[in-house]
Amino acid sequence: MSGPSLHGWLILDKPLGLGSTQAVSAVKRALREGGDAKAKVGHGGTLDPLASGVLPVALGEATKLAGRMLDADKLYAFTIGFGVETDTLDGEGRAVALSPVMPTLAEVEAVLPRFTGAIAQVPPAYSALKVDGERAYDRARAGEAVEMVSRQVTVHALTLQPDAAERETPLPAVTLLAHVSKGTYIRSLARDIAVALGTVGHVTMLRRLKAGPFTLAAAISLDKLAELATARSLENSLLPLTAGLDGIPALALTPDQAGALRQGRKLIGTLATPGLNLAMDGLVPVALVERDGPEVRVVRGFNL
Repeated sequence: MSGPSLHGWLILDKPLGLGSTQAVSAVKRALREGGDAKAKVGHGGTLDPLASGVLPVALGEATKLAGRMLDADKLYAFTIGFGVETDTLDGEGRAVALSPVMPTLAEVEAVLPRFTGAIAQVPPAYSALKVDGERAYDRARAGEAVEMVSRQVTVHALTLQPDAAERETPLPAVTLLAHVSKGTYIRSLARDIAVALGTVGHVTMLRRLKAGPFTLAAAISLDKLAELATARSLENSLLPLTAGLDGIPALALTPDQAGALRQGRKLIGTLATPGLNLAMDGLVPVALVERDGPEVRVVRGFNL
């Protein structure tokens, strides 16, 4: 197994307590142990240390598509603990507000439509967003009062997870499933839902079930990653580069067309679908291309 041959996606089931950068470092370490120290590695979307679940890690030429994962929809399961709001909006922070109010399932159900669809959301001060050129969390940790700007996000679906509790019984916590657009902060969503219920709250559990086309079904643990590295069989759990382009139509190329795209030239008069296409030379991805009118131009070329 040689470094240049590894192009694709490793889907990690990131454990609690580990940052996305540390998870990428674990993959790099596994690659070194497997004899692929030179393979490029990048992740497709940050996942907080206090969150677990799907973390797509791009290898080789797939790193050119990692940015597309940042724009992808995500699916999360999360629990809101009521009665306490923390400065970080999760279990890591210190309490900044308390309330004795505990909502019922019926009350939670009644407010969820307010948080479905296009909504305005103020991101957490403890986030990686930049404020005046600095990370918001750096300013917040330094004791500054950080003013975060509201922005539009989309919550495609927000549903209660099955619960055996009576609908009219006050609950200390509730678990929800959220299908959200890029840029949506679940911690902010939990805060705002709690406020709408006349109380305060913070996230006590957060698990990413899906990122773009990638689900937990293909995810491996760090223990499994280490095991595969030791056996030098990481490629057995590697999804193809094309797995990150699920739903994008394929465009079959002639050898001449493939050569032209590899040189960065445009194609004229192909049968490409309007919009994005995956240009293929047989079974080999050549480029992510875009058809605009009669022209097909390269968006991302692959060196395969």
